[in-house]
Amino acid sequence: MPRFPHALATFTLATALCASAASAGAVELPTQPVLTLAAAQRVAAAAQAKAQASGWPCVIAVVDSAGSPIVLLRMDDASVPAGVELAPGKARTAALFRRPSGALEDAINGPRPAAITAQGFVLMRGGVPIVNDGRIVGAIGVSADTPQHDEAIAEAGAAALK
Repeated sequence: MPRFPHALATFTLATALCASAASAGAVELPTQPVLTLAAAQRVAAAAQAKAQASGWPCVIAVVDSAGSPIVLLRMDDASVPAGVELAPGKARTAALFRRPSGALEDAINGPRPAAITAQGFVLMRGGVPIVNDGRIVGAIGVSADTPQHDEAIAEAGAAALK
């Protein structure tokens, strides 16, 4: 007799259920849109155009819905050297929290200062989710010279897919 009969019985039942499901046909899984390189480049180009037209050289980063980088663009004369680290962090933050990074900055400065304990995230304005057909497919992060400029550039980039 096995030492753990209940564990063996559970495993056997689970194995039988899986085998039954497999024999019944393939299970239909949901699909989700992904941010392609071409789409990420389009977002970055729109953000760059806004930054150039406004005279706000910056760093622009575009990530997928998991926060992994797709595009990093550093314009000539970007005013904040740390932007090469900040922009991707803002984009990752917006992608993983599924909201603009500025909402987290507001929370820290207002009703939820404990949000600052979210280690590894950039809780500053300039990260904006990229939405396609009602689903977040990625995010854009921008580091220019002011929080307002960061947001305006990021919003222009995100709007390129609407």
